[in-house]
This record gives sequence, C-alpha cells and structure tokens, in this order.
Amino acid sequence: MSALAPSPVISASALNLIFQTGDAPVQALKDIDLTVSRGEFVSFIGPSGCGKTTLLRVIADLETPTSGTISVNGMTPDEARRARAYGYVFQAAALYPWRTIEKNVALPLEVMDYPRAQQRERVAAFLDLVGLSGFGRKYPWQLSGGMQQRASIARALAFDPDLLLMDEPFGALDEIVRDHLNAELLKLWAKTKKTVIFVTHSIPEAVFLSTRIVVMSPRPGRIHEIIDCDLGPDRPLEIRETPEFLAIAHRVREGLRAGHSYE
Repeated sequence: MSALAPSPVISASALNLIFQTGDAPVQALKDIDLTVSRGEFVSFIGPSGCGKTTLLRVIADLETPTSGTISVNGMTPDEARRARAYGYVFQAAALYPWRTIEKNVALPLEVMDYPRAQQRERVAAFLDLVGLSGFGRKYPWQLSGGMQQRASIARALAFDPDLLLMDEPFGALDEIVRDHLNAELLKLWAKTKKTVIFVTHSIPEAVFLSTRIVVMSPRPGRIHEIIDCDLGPDRPLEIRETPEFLAIAHRVREGLRAGHSYE
C-alpha cells in the first residue's frame, strides 16, 4: 500500500477578496487556485496592484477573503496564526530602534514565554545562521540596511516556524547587497528546509530563488501562469548568465506581458 502524500502547506481554491471603498467595491483577488508543497520556494511576481502582497496577507490572516477557501498547514489562516505556524518578513526590517539586535530577534520568543536560557540559545543560533554573530548588542541604526534585513529574517525564524512569508524584503537595497542576500537566502533555505513564499517585482530575483514562480495579472489580481524553475539546488550567482536561466526569465517576462496591458 502506497504512503499517503503529505498535505500541502498552502491550499487555496476559488479565493476572492473584494475591498469595500467609499467610491465602489474593488476586487483585489479573483478565483485564486494555488497549492504549495512542503519545502518549496514559491515567488509571487506581477505589476504593482496585482494582489501579490494581498495574497500573502490572506495567508498570514492579515486580510480576510470574501469567498473561497484557504488552508495553511491544514488549518484556517486564523488557526495557523494562533499556532504560530509562520514567520513574516516585511519590506522594511521593522526593528525597534530602542532594542538591541539580539533583543529584536528575541521579541517573538518573549511574547511566546520561552525560558530566558532558551531565548539566548535561539537568538545566538539564528544570528549565527544569518551571519550576524557578534552584532547582537548593536542597535539597528548601527547596522546597514542589508544587515537589518538579515536580523529581521532571524527574528522571523527564531521560533522555528514551518513557513516563511517574505514581502519584498530586499526591494529597497542596492543591487550588490541584494545579490549577496539572495545568495545567502538560498543557503538559508537549504539549511532550514522551510517552505518560503516570496513577493518580488524582480524577474532575475524570482528565477534565481524559486522552485516555482506565480505570475499574477493586475486588478482583479489573478494567477496568470505558474512556471516551474527547475535549475537545481546549486545556484551560484553566475547561473543568471546561463541559457537555462535566461529561458525561464524570458518565459516569466512573456507571462507578465500576456497577463496584463497598460492601456
């Protein structure tokens, strides 16, 4: 008898979200069908206003869909949030300036009443994981933007969630720093085996990081195409110059063009 397939980390079916505004209702998401398996790295890409972040916020229970169904680790988003099933990394690092880096990383552990000794162990382990050992007693303003985002990732991972939600975490960084953090994030994903949902506007970033790329079209936000990104686990930055990488990037670009019009 064959073993049962593991349940998906995320399963959405016929998902719709309509915002009620003063002028008229705005449909932000329309008929979203999506399944994400454990250990995948899935990127959402599309033009501004296509619902990428809104869909991420629905997964995180920060927005409530109007209709359709969605489960996170077999639970409703509300249950998953209460079970602390995911970590969330925002566009800005969102670190408290009056707390040291180690105290910022420890914040969710404090909220969850981890013993002090365990807090110290976890903070040290995850600062080391993101390459910030020795910076724990610094304050956010003493670190570069890239280092602050690494601290934000450490904070999101500190309580060991199964799922990591990332909303354009490197969008405000310069290209050199962004490239470096992309490479570091891939290493981190390989080490932790987390399921990652990643929002981006960058085609090269999506192709470099992902196992699958969800191409979204503008309002009402729909999934236009889901593209497999089978470049294997070993992805040095130089892979971006290979024919295989460029072919996937071209397909994503064509999907974005086909999925919307600026007219």
